[in-house]
Amino acid sequence: MIIMETNRLWIRQHSADDLEELHCILGDADTMSFWPAPFTKEQTSSWLQKNIEAYSTLGFGRWGMVLKESGKLVGDIGFMRVELDSQLENDLGYIISSSYWGRDLGTEAAAACLEYGFSTLDMRRICANMPLEHHASRRVAEKIGMTCEKQYINQRNREKWTYLYSKSM
Repeated sequence: MIIMETNRLWIRQHSADDLEELHCILGDADTMSFWPAPFTKEQTSSWLQKNIEAYSTLGFGRWGMVLKESGKLVGDIGFMRVELDSQLENDLGYIISSSYWGRDLGTEAAAACLEYGFSTLDMRRICANMPLEHHASRRVAEKIGMTCEKQYINQRNREKWTYLYSKSM
């Protein structure tokens, strides 16, 4: 099911059929270099299942980013309800296959998701978090109008110093 469309992308719900393609992304060391580790096949399967379940329980989750021109899954983007620095937040996350870095696909998809979160999901506050050294992720957050709210030590990611970006309606 397509959730939204941008100039170059379809952002759609994941399905169980995405496991192999998604694992090529989440299991890649370069793509996941800012995460604690690349995902194992079991972690990818769990990630996929958790998000498929979230579609019915929350009405959102992480979705697949598909290039229109090829039909190829190139990333994972969307929302999770997670605790960020001891506060439950609507976390906008984006993971783009390293093969597609530098093409502004993350910005294109994140801007569409931000709008969707506010207009369709009626979220009042959306956050994004990333390690201090993840400059590309920071640029995406800034390009879509989020502002840096603070730095904190992220207990979910190796006790790394992390930026918290946010935007409210």
